[in-house]
Amino acid sequence: MNVRIAPSLLSADFGALACAAAECEAAGAEYLHFDVMDGRFVPPITFGSAVVRALRSSSKAVFDVHLMVEAPERFVEEFAAAGAQIITVHAEATVHLQRTLASIRAVGARAGVALNPATSLSAIENVLDDVDLVLVMTVNPGFGGQTFIPAMVSKIASAAAMLEKCGREIDLEVDGGISAETARVVCRAGANVLVAGSALYGHPEGVAMRIAALRKAALGGP
Repeated sequence: MNVRIAPSLLSADFGALACAAAECEAAGAEYLHFDVMDGRFVPPITFGSAVVRALRSSSKAVFDVHLMVEAPERFVEEFAAAGAQIITVHAEATVHLQRTLASIRAVGARAGVALNPATSLSAIENVLDDVDLVLVMTVNPGFGGQTFIPAMVSKIASAAAMLEKCGREIDLEVDGGISAETARVVCRAGANVLVAGSALYGHPEGVAMRIAALRKAALGGP
């Protein structure tokens, strides 16, 4: 399995985001994950397209922007212009999901759709033709450092089966409580993109060693 690591900058030092991004990229992370929060769909407010734009010129990583905002269709063009290559919206946050996903592709980005823990996979089964990535939230969104919800393992497995049946190459990303221990479990269930924040930043071993440990675990290592 080709597992990709997507460090979440939500857990990095906001005063040194460029350094944090460079450190992750040097350690082999393929993606950088931007958790954009509006204070309405989820309680906190984080950062906007200006941060994406500021980091774009100094990074070759894939910019994976997760819009945890109400009516995300309002911001698709803005984040694409700033350098987002993947734009993920929540099925719960937009009234016209198919139209929003199509608009992401229309501006040249890959379209992702995220599902909160309580949201059924049936919410996306009729829009898979417009999807490049499915993000299964393994915690309730809004805050870093939460505990992985074990019930999401079966949901990830069901999502993997759904995507395989559709016959298209669609990435299956997981976000929330991802560590070396949970990475092994979710990858066995079918995930191939791992978002991790608190498990990487602030750890005494350092980001590079934690990314290596996460990848090893994801690939089935001890």
